[in-house]
Amino acid sequence: MSRIRTALLCTATLIAATLQATGAAAAPAPGTGREPPPEPCVSSPGPARGEARQVLDIARQAQKDLGVKAVVLRVTRDGQEVVTGALGESMTGVPATADMHFRSGSVAIAYMGDVLLQLVDEHRVGLDDPVSRWLPDLPHGDEITLRMLAASTSGLHDYVTDPKFLAALEAAPFRQWTPKELVGYPLAHPLRYEPGTNWSYSHANFVLLGAALEKITGIRLDRLLQQRIMSPLGLSETRNSYTPEIGIPVLHAFTSERSTYEESTFWNPSWTTAPGAVENTNVCDLARSAVAIGSGELLSPAGYRVSLDPGTVGLGKPTAQCPAAVCRPMTPEVHFGLGLIVQNGWILQNPSFSGYASIQAYLPSDHLAIAVSTTLGPEGAQGNTAQTIAYRIADALSPGHPIQK
Repeated sequence: MSRIRTALLCTATLIAATLQATGAAAAPAPGTGREPPPEPCVSSPGPARGEARQVLDIARQAQKDLGVKAVVLRVTRDGQEVVTGALGESMTGVPATADMHFRSGSVAIAYMGDVLLQLVDEHRVGLDDPVSRWLPDLPHGDEITLRMLAASTSGLHDYVTDPKFLAALEAAPFRQWTPKELVGYPLAHPLRYEPGTNWSYSHANFVLLGAALEKITGIRLDRLLQQRIMSPLGLSETRNSYTPEIGIPVLHAFTSERSTYEESTFWNPSWTTAPGAVENTNVCDLARSAVAIGSGELLSPAGYRVSLDPGTVGLGKPTAQCPAAVCRPMTPEVHFGLGLIVQNGWILQNPSFSGYASIQAYLPSDHLAIAVSTTLGPEGAQGNTAQTIAYRIADALSPGHPIQK
């Protein structure tokens, strides 16, 4: 099996296996009617002491242990910075800096989940409405609901585990993919199970959810997320791109997925999720996002409770059509929410693809947020190295509440 297939299969498996800039946006300046510019995202001034030193020491050691080229991180508690920092290089001779932008992948599916719950609160949709109402040509659209797309219980195969898709992606990493092409791979297979009766992660769910949100609101997805998520939260450095463009300054990525160590920064990410939600960000926005999503800041209390468990607990039963590598048991301690992961009290998302790895994690009981992004060196470890670093930070700062027990 090629390395790109192995890497993407590991990413898809990681999501299943895992299931075993601070404060509110500034108010407009008095008398101007305009928002002041956001605070710059910069490393904390040194020398680091206390928890800040602990975090940086953990990151430095992990950089050596895991063969990481760059680590960018931010930790906040009670909305206040514990530490922001950057280690290593973006490119040879170019130091990584805290304000560099990277691809944030599945973080945007948590945003889509929040938008869906906002629309439910506004009585514009019901979670159990069939998607055929907005996507009438979708096979099984009468059986699959909005909840099933957002909770990944539709039964649709994941195209990221389809050998034909993986071969096409490996052959042409700069290819621009369309939603129709992506969803065509799972639709070539029968459903893994009757919709709503089991759980298995599928990227196709979120491609379809993005299309449904556009139909429901009549607003293009990138604008919808900007209006309902990024603007209210002050995520000024988080943006969609319909091309492989990344905001400046760029944290460059490298990978050995195609059996040779090469730059992958501008490989086309159009396959990763719905058009309009293919975002890049910086670590300050990622930490702010961790707090907002993890605390349900943009949701009603009822919507927040649903986001943490839309009915997935108790699902994930391996069957002949859905083997254990795909269908994983969901428990109250570790399960998939509405576009997010709930793990031992932490609420997180953990994207990893094309040489980039990130995590946003929030522990409501401690008001502790951890945001990490990493890139790989030539001998870098497989898997999400940002997640590994976040786990170690959580162990140090909240020893009674590890992310992974």
